[in-house]
Amino acid sequence: MKITGLLTDDAVLAELGERIAGRRVEMQLTQAAVAEQAGIAKRTLERMESGQTSQLGTLVRVLRVLDAASGLDGLIPESGPRPMDLLKQKGKVRQRASGKRTAQATGKSWRWDEKP
Repeated sequence: MKITGLLTDDAVLAELGERIAGRRVEMQLTQAAVAEQAGIAKRTLERMESGQTSQLGTLVRVLRVLDAASGLDGLIPESGPRPMDLLKQKGKVRQRASGKRTAQATGKSWRWDEKP
């Protein structure tokens, strides 16, 4: 199954668990062996493979053992300044997000007769 934004969190966890279990079986590793190499309890790996939640650090450890940690690079692409943003900011890189601007912050005054 393809993991998309339309799936529930539980469905995504179940799919990831199935993929971890499938990769482990392909590599002919037991749950005990993977757990030992990852430095986690066998029961923790069993829970991961059954689609239950786990800590992110645990996932990374298991993926390293299964030689699949390089796939994490594609999860969230590296962000960097866009060329037009650099021009607007005169080469300075943003350090924080400013959020959405409200009417008060933009200098517009609000009136009672305005509709939202």
